[in-house]
Amino acid sequence: MALLVNIEGIDGSGKGTQAQLLCERLCATGATAQLFSFPRYDDTLFGKSIGDFLNGRFGALDQVSPFLAALLYAGDRFESRELLLAAQRDNDYVVLDRYVASNIGHQASKVTGEERQEIIAWINKIEYEIYALPRPDVTILLNLPPARAQELIARKAPRNYTDDAADIQEADAGYLAKVHEVYLDVAQGDDRWQVIDGIAEGEIRPVDAIADEVWQIVQAIAK
Repeated sequence: MALLVNIEGIDGSGKGTQAQLLCERLCATGATAQLFSFPRYDDTLFGKSIGDFLNGRFGALDQVSPFLAALLYAGDRFESRELLLAAQRDNDYVVLDRYVASNIGHQASKVTGEERQEIIAWINKIEYEIYALPRPDVTILLNLPPARAQELIARKAPRNYTDDAADIQEADAGYLAKVHEVYLDVAQGDDRWQVIDGIAEGEIRPVDAIADEVWQIVQAIAK
């Protein structure tokens, strides 16, 4: 089965770029690699509904229960499960741009205390036990402060699920800060996570420097 590499981070942290670069680098070595980017907005029923959610169709962020929002993201991966398992069988590596950890980071950020721990456990149970999704061999967190991430969000090219410059999650700096906090808390408590800092000496690190660090982590896990 393929090594399953998950790349996580808040919006604007460079997940998609690093996931693509990793796939290209793996293939250049002669390995086979396949990339999945979640949500799969155009490819699943749940993915289309996530697009509606992020465009505000179901209400503002604080108007939609995080338990209900979590079901949309989990459903998108459940619809994609057979493709994901086939990719694991047919390749040396499968690279994920967002996965279950993203659902945890975003939904758990909306609650605190015991309820936060409850929804983390709830999402893990739904996605990994009930839906039987494969667990990543490593999750790499791109650690970029929310204020700097929003600078990069402003430069993003148009996306296929929204006509706005930023969706309702990306546009809310306070929300992104809470997601960032959850990501760091979860990463610190799990030895299957690796954290890469996106800032050095007050400046956003070059894409290639981060890509090299991603590569080193993956090569160490693959040995």
